[in-house]
Amino acid sequence: MGGRGTGPVRCPWSAGDDLLMTRYHDEEWGVPVRDDGRLFEFLVLEGAQAGLSWRTILHRREGYRRAFSDFRPERVARYGERDVARLLADPGIVRNRRKVEAAIGNARAFLAVRDESGSFPDFLWGFVGGKPLVNRWRSVAELPASTPESEAMSRELSRRGFRFAGPTICYALMQATGMVNDHLVSCFRHGEVSGKR
Repeated sequence: MGGRGTGPVRCPWSAGDDLLMTRYHDEEWGVPVRDDGRLFEFLVLEGAQAGLSWRTILHRREGYRRAFSDFRPERVARYGERDVARLLADPGIVRNRRKVEAAIGNARAFLAVRDESGSFPDFLWGFVGGKPLVNRWRSVAELPASTPESEAMSRELSRRGFRFAGPTICYALMQATGMVNDHLVSCFRHGEVSGKR
């Protein structure tokens, strides 16, 4: 976790010798994302995580990028049964038919939202008033699994046909893409991320 004399203090979940997790924590988690491709990537990855650990998904991220056309929603939305079969045979991703089909359906729903609202990032960020919510948690035990904002996002995404978009998944998406800053106040990233709006 980093302590006195051992480097920066980090959120406990990124502690240990998994350099990929540490790099993700230090460089990405909680940094505001307002890009279509990156938001779609996190929609797919957070949905894939359901019932699994983030470590499992993070270590398959490159496999997901290859399998899902580098997370270009326009391409994924055109996937058909042949693509589903290809994905279900791909050892680089979690081979779960419901999650694979949800990712394809979510690409179509993503494009529909973008067409209707003009901007998927603006639509998603609207659930937090357009700017990050900065929390001041002192321990991991304080972090919620969902919030009124993630529940509202989940309801609206579900209404629009998104799957694997429950309140907990939506909250994880919000954390990952900087809609909320859930770094602990003791973590060196809390203040750094708060300055990136």
